[in-house]
Amino acid sequence: MVQSQAVRLESCQVEPLETNAIELGLKALSDLELIASGGLSPLTGFMGQADYENVLKDMCLQNGTLFPFPITLPLDDPQKALKPGETVGLCFEGKVVGYVEVEDAFERDLQREALATFGTDDAAHPGVAMLFEESPQVVAGRAFADLDRLPKLFPEHRLSPLDARKAFQERGWKTIVGFQTRNPIHRAHEYLIKCALEVVDGVFLHPLVGATKADDVPADVRMRCYEVLIEHYFPKDRVVLGINPATMRYAGPKEAIFHAIVRLNYGCTHFIVGRDHAGVGSYYGTFDAQKIFDTLPKGALEMEILKFDNAFYCNACEAMATAKTCPHPSSSHVSLSGTKLRELLLNGEMPGKEITRPAVARVLIDAMRSHVG
Repeated sequence: MVQSQAVRLESCQVEPLETNAIELGLKALSDLELIASGGLSPLTGFMGQADYENVLKDMCLQNGTLFPFPITLPLDDPQKALKPGETVGLCFEGKVVGYVEVEDAFERDLQREALATFGTDDAAHPGVAMLFEESPQVVAGRAFADLDRLPKLFPEHRLSPLDARKAFQERGWKTIVGFQTRNPIHRAHEYLIKCALEVVDGVFLHPLVGATKADDVPADVRMRCYEVLIEHYFPKDRVVLGINPATMRYAGPKEAIFHAIVRLNYGCTHFIVGRDHAGVGSYYGTFDAQKIFDTLPKGALEMEILKFDNAFYCNACEAMATAKTCPHPSSSHVSLSGTKLRELLLNGEMPGKEITRPAVARVLIDAMRSHVG
């Protein structure tokens, strides 16, 4: 059941919001938005120590609900003294955007959390580096946000879980596949989505637009790529484009579960997990993000995970394929990946039509030239 914690601060008789207010980082801000909208249901706030410990140990909340890693609220000032029962304002760039009803405060072991979440404590891992920059001191409690006060990213595509469910219902969809990416969409992505569309009523294209690595393609460029692709290469009545405000953690298998839970709350019945989902560098195996779903207890996640093999363009087939459908040797295959696409763009090279659609390539090249200029 999706639980919304959205409020209008002007209507709340809660004072003083600014006393001991906590300034949010980008990750906590995006977590707050997802909590408030119901995207992280059943969470209604930031985790207390009991849930935190249980998630690290068993990948579930105290009540047994699946959750892959902690959602916590780090203090901006470790010396700030907050007591259970206090109502504390949550600020971003000095502006109150919500509040938390403090229930708990505790200190966490960042190295232990890194190992449990990412499988490594290597500070070269971007998710680990982000975690190590946070205070070990956190507060927990029910959290509320005024969604109108949050940064308005891509307002025309800003759907809450309830908005998305309504859109699916209006289209008469019973089965909906969610698709996640932080990279510009390329031919392999398109192939996976279209394969999934053969067996479901519609697709929810839900790219992540929260904070990512500095060398990732900016969210506004990626969104234009989606819009171009939908305009020319997808049946418009079978696609809904929304945005996922989450921060990218690069947690590989555990983040794949996190992404699935968010899409389940948005109303998806199916979720695509491809090669190296939410991975970075060589920290995770190519299909580890698929294998982790096989380890979950029956009924832990009420949605169908669509697992796809590595997709490539085959010059001999003159089409997209996988090892399951193509008989030709690897010398005929053009490997597709977000990493390769970024490398081409950084070198000023136009990606070929076997990597991405020409209309999408033009968006990417124009953006790169604008950035360089």
